[in-house]
This record gives sequence, C-alpha cells and structure tokens, in this order.
Amino acid sequence: MTDYGHDLRFGTFLPAEAANAAEALRLAVRTEELGLDMTSLQDHPYQARFLDSWTQLSVIAAHTERITVFPNVVNLPLRPPAVLARAAASLDLLTGGRVELGLGAGAFWDAIEGMGGPRRTGGEALKALEEAIAVIRALWSDERSARVDGEHYRLQGAHPGPGAAHDIGIWVGAIKPRALALTGRLADGWLPSSPYVPPEQLAESNRRIDEAADAAGRRPRDVRRLYNIAGTFRGDGREFLQGPPKVWVEQLAELAVTEGMSAFILMAQAGGDSDLERFALEVVPAVRELVAAERTHPGTTAAVVPPEPAPAPIELRTRNETLATPTPDDGTRRSSERPWDESERPTGPASDPAVRYSARQRASGQHLIDVHNHLREELTQLQDLVEQVAAGAMDLGRARSMINTMAMRQNNWTLGTYCESYCRVVTTHHTIEDLSLFPRLRAADPGLVPVVDRLEAEHHVIADVLERVDQALVAMVSRPESIVAVRSAVDLLTDTLLSHLSYEERELVEPLSRYNVM
Repeated sequence: MTDYGHDLRFGTFLPAEAANAAEALRLAVRTEELGLDMTSLQDHPYQARFLDSWTQLSVIAAHTERITVFPNVVNLPLRPPAVLARAAASLDLLTGGRVELGLGAGAFWDAIEGMGGPRRTGGEALKALEEAIAVIRALWSDERSARVDGEHYRLQGAHPGPGAAHDIGIWVGAIKPRALALTGRLADGWLPSSPYVPPEQLAESNRRIDEAADAAGRRPRDVRRLYNIAGTFRGDGREFLQGPPKVWVEQLAELAVTEGMSAFILMAQAGGDSDLERFALEVVPAVRELVAAERTHPGTTAAVVPPEPAPAPIELRTRNETLATPTPDDGTRRSSERPWDESERPTGPASDPAVRYSARQRASGQHLIDVHNHLREELTQLQDLVEQVAAGAMDLGRARSMINTMAMRQNNWTLGTYCESYCRVVTTHHTIEDLSLFPRLRAADPGLVPVVDRLEAEHHVIADVLERVDQALVAMVSRPESIVAVRSAVDLLTDTLLSHLSYEERELVEPLSRYNVM
C-alpha cells in the first residue's frame, strides 16, 4: 500500500482530430469552467487527421486562464529535444507557468520513418529518451552554456533559455520495465493510460519505479503518478470505471491511497459534456474528500471535526448560522400551468436551533446547493438556446443536441444521483456500495419520509416537462410557429425546477448535515 502524499489533480485528454478542432477547444474551456486542473493532447505528428499538438495547445492556453496544458505525450523521435525545450519554456513563460511536458520514447516506427524520423530499436529509443531529458534540462538551466555528448542528441555550447515561469515537470509515458526504471531514475512523473496499463498492473510498475528511484538516490515520492483514464457511467461496476459515479469515486480513491496515483485525466469525447460534467461535479469532489479523510484517519472516510464557534444566528428553516443558506423561491411564475400543488408539500421535523455543526457537516448542505446552482445556470442556458432558435441564430438539431448533454436532462439534478458522489464521502467506504441517500434519510428520521416521497414524485413531473420541451422542438421542424409551444414548455420547466430545487434545499440542507456525517 503506497500513498506518496501528492496533491490530487484532475483533467482531460482532448480529441486531436482536425475535424474536431473547435470541439476540442470548447471542451478545454469547459474543463476550466468546471474547476478541473489540467487539459492535454496526444502527439502524433505523422497522423494526417490530427492537428499539430503544440499549435493546438498554444491556442487552448490563449483561451484559458488557469488550467495547466501539456502534451500527452510528445513523440520524441519527431520533436528535436533542444527545440522542444525552448517551445515548452516559451509557452510556460507566456502562460504564467501553466505548462508541463509529457514525453514518450516513440512508437509506430513505420509512420515515424515515413515522416523522415529515425527508426530505433527499443534500447535505442530508451537511450535517446535519456539523452533528450538531459538536453531539455540543460536548456532549462541557469548555466551560461550547455553541453550534452550523446549518441542521438548533442549540445555543444548551446545557450540555455528562455527561462520558464516555473519548474516544468517531465512526465514520461512508460510501460515496459526498462522504461519504468528510467522514469524512476530521471523523470518528475509517470503518465500511463488505463487501456494499456490497467489498475492491476500499477503495483508492479510502481515497484519498478520506486526501486530505480531508490537506487539513483531519489525518493520514490519525487515521481508523481498520473493516470489517463477511460470509462463509462453505465454498467454494474464490476469492471474498472464501468458504472455510476459512486463506482468511479471508490475506484479512483482506492488507486490514490493504495497505488499513489494522484492525477486522473479523463479521455474526453467530442460532444461528451454530460460525462465530463458528471466527472467534474460528482466524481472529483468526492474523490478529494474521500482521499483527504483516508489520509487523516486511515480506515475511515471522515475525521470528526470539533464544532466551531458560531456567530449570531440567522433565519433558515430553524435559526442556525452554521448551515449553508438555501436559495429561496421568490414566487415568480412564468407559466399559468400548475403541475402540482405547492401548498401540499410536507415539511420535515424542525431542527434544534442550539446545535452547531462542524465544517464537514456544513459542507454537505453546501454541496447540494452548489450542484443545484449548476442546474440553475443550465436553465438560463436553455432559455438562451430557445431565444437563439426563435431568432434563427441556431438550428433545431444543434439546440436539441445541447439540451441532451445538459445535466438536468440526464437527471443529474436528482437527489438520488447527487448522493452517489456525496454519500460515499460521509460514510465509510466499506459499506457505501449498499447505501443510497433516500433510504438513509428515511431510516434516520421517519419524519422525513413524506418529504422524501414528495421529492421523488416531483422528479418524475420535471422529467415529463423536459420531454415536453423536446417534443415542442421536434414540432418546430414542420411548424416554425411552434416556437410559442417551446417557450411555454421552457417557462413551465423554469417554474417547476426552480421551485423544486428551493424546496429540496429548504428541507434537506439540515438533515444532510445532521445524519450524513461520521
């Protein structure tokens, strides 16, 4: 069991096809908007269908402000290391320190040779990689001149520079034993992909890296462990990353605390907004919380945090300033249709106003509100889409495609799905697979049963309203005047969804804090 203690980082591996250039850029921007840490591109210069990775990374960097960009990984035989060193340092300088360098020894030698590159044996490729790392580091140094006398690459008095904005990491994409040993001796990171190095092979690969690091006088933790991952949110969880978010959370957290993997890079697909959002909003926060709890108290998922002093209370459903504040329903209604009677909504038991909650307890209610705020933002986007269709600025096919990728369309706003990520943070990972939120709340407090039953019923109503939006868009294909019906359906969705989210927050922020904490 090895945890190197690195901070957790999450990102995306973007499509590289020229035909998807605009989509890759959009996904990169979305990666940043969702709060992830990095984005990357594969590098296959011989592939005619792909854009040049460094050009594309530069454009992505220019359209983002915070995320790290890196090649995943550079094809060394077609990238002279001296030029590569200056390119990476230049982009790092221009972006204020947002570049890392994924580096590979090379593959697909027929294609490399066809582009005028060298054909190398396995041993030659590793030797060239070792020399390339020396060249790159020499040109990033503060020395007046750089010299490397290698069989494949040489520097004969080259002047280092320009200086990068930060110490760029060299992350090697290694699979075989000798490449893993080289990674342990020389690299700052190891960057395998789950389709090529499945989880069951990580322990042996890490052992080889660690042994080589020790032999070279380095600490094993000097090598960050990153992992390109591919999966689906469908499935029964028996295979790696084949199941709902709770499966992803448990499996990734397990790899972090037992195999030392500290960066997970999702292989994003064109049009894959729904999966990206589930990863960023449901999986990533829960993995961070679970790993942090395991590191604090091994064998549990949550540390008991002493209550913090609370300032003067304000009105919630009960008076308790320590809880997150629900978003109120302002009573505004855009539609004359009423799919339910709000006056019949049950209310749960009142909480004790004298109770004070820990930071971890408060976070449970705030997480629910954060997820809901994302859905409120999507609702605003949906309203804008409808107006663009009405103005002729967007075709119906594009509008329907965008709606189908929204989290609300995938029912991610439902409390049941929310629980898939959050419940595992606040319960022990040994039992989480058998738990879901509604049964926990019903069992914890029978007084909440009517509230939970009502919330479930409203979920079905909102799903039906979403279908009405889609049906109205279909009708517009033959009857443009049906935009009136589209607007009407979106107005009804706005009324029902906003009302429902406020009701859910009002009733469950406090019970979530009270019952779902160790």
